[in-house]
Amino acid sequence: MFEIKKYGDPILRKKTRPVGEVNEEIRKLIDFMVQAMYQHKGVGLAANQIGLDLQLAVLDAGNGLKVLINPKVISAKGKKIEEEGCLSFPGIFFKIKRPKTVEVETLDKTGQLIIIKAKDLEARAIFHEIDHLNGKLIIDYAGFWQKLKHKAKL
Repeated sequence: MFEIKKYGDPILRKKTRPVGEVNEEIRKLIDFMVQAMYQHKGVGLAANQIGLDLQLAVLDAGNGLKVLINPKVISAKGKKIEEEGCLSFPGIFFKIKRPKTVEVETLDKTGQLIIIKAKDLEARAIFHEIDHLNGKLIIDYAGFWQKLKHKAKL
């Protein structure tokens, strides 16, 4: 149905548009994205990674499935540098500094407004997916030497 877009595809640099109504079509898309994320052994997947211009992402960082629809960061605290990968950069990992905790306001799969509080890997995954929805990629955080190290793979 959809393929995961790789680095260089213009949709990955686009700021996605908000989801209007959370309807049956959106719920089917969420189910598909969840299946694709698990199939590709990812921690998260944003709609633009499958070529869709929507503020929609799914993630599972070991604490259960989370759905982000039109997410907005309310607060972020702390800093931690860890290695991070991405389905759009297969086999490539960058050391990235991100907040340790996050509080996000988002719609869930039913269209209800909820608050998600997360820390550590789950917070990292949420920031990663929100970055995707804003057209920002992990390579944007990488320093010169990290980019040089992976140049052949890019």
